[in-house]
Amino acid sequence: MSIEISEYGRLSDGSVMHCYTLTNEAGMKALISDYGADLLELWVPDREGKLRNVVLTHADAAAYEENGPAFGAIVGRHANRIAKAEFELNGVTYHLAKNDGPNNLHSKPGSYYQRFWNAEAGEDENGVSLVLSLMSPDGDQNYPGNLEVTVTYTLTPENSLMITYHLVSDQDTIANMTNHSYFNLNGYDSGSILNQYVSICADAYTPSTPELIPTGEIAPVEGTPFDFRTEKKLGQDMAADHEQIKNGGGFDHNFVLTERTDVQLAARMRAEESGIVMEVYTDLPGMQLYTANTTALTGKNGVHYEPFCGACFETQFFPDSIHHPNFPSCVLKAEEEFESSTVFRFSVEA
Repeated sequence: MSIEISEYGRLSDGSVMHCYTLTNEAGMKALISDYGADLLELWVPDREGKLRNVVLTHADAAAYEENGPAFGAIVGRHANRIAKAEFELNGVTYHLAKNDGPNNLHSKPGSYYQRFWNAEAGEDENGVSLVLSLMSPDGDQNYPGNLEVTVTYTLTPENSLMITYHLVSDQDTIANMTNHSYFNLNGYDSGSILNQYVSICADAYTPSTPELIPTGEIAPVEGTPFDFRTEKKLGQDMAADHEQIKNGGGFDHNFVLTERTDVQLAARMRAEESGIVMEVYTDLPGMQLYTANTTALTGKNGVHYEPFCGACFETQFFPDSIHHPNFPSCVLKAEEEFESSTVFRFSVEA
């Protein structure tokens, strides 16, 4: 196992964005930046033993500085949507930027993937790791509390990439962090993911308005395009005559994961062409499946990304949970330590 540090490129102000390459004994590689804590590339062996980069990748540092689609990003302080870009906590109303119609999405502007993190490499019995940390001060993005954030990427000998979040605030606040990588198990440059198979450990999902804000309902997946309890091709129900599919232009919805008390299986994706299988494990209650419904840009090596070129598996608290008492709470109490892990485990099938 090893870790190497290199210069990835320069941002518009001339500052250097670094790339940390984690490699395990099987040859799997994870490339992670100190700007945005982004997962830049993830090289996984296919059934022939050839390495494929299975996450969508931007062309250069400048593209990560903008990063409209949030490729590989660590999103915070609150990922996903908050209705009307405001919330009330302890009798105080906090106003966020309206960057998604009247709502806030991914805590932009100034989301955590648009700033530098402190980075420290290490190695232990779990594998080789990169520990990234930052301080989000009281009032940052208009959230209350000085929030200490640590995100650790660990590449294990068993071809798993584990992402661990550790948060602590000196005031009550809200926090909902995720990784926003877009996966294509045939490779970042292979086009559509609609023929790749997905299963999700969820009996229910949270329907949303046309603005993709949850209605507050927890609806059964049975009899809907959102039933992934048995694996199916992502494209099987993409054109279904269903209001929720039309709202999102595809899948852009939160799944209510089966009840969990520890890090457990949440989803599985596989590609017949490469033979690569990915399992997603988490201890969080929800997961947003997003199928790159509006993506249109040019990425690494001139690859043109079009809609449905990748799939995000964003483990999370439910979107807009601060406004829905029936949803698991994203409130982080003062001085209370929060820790959560998400694992992406890779294997191959014959």
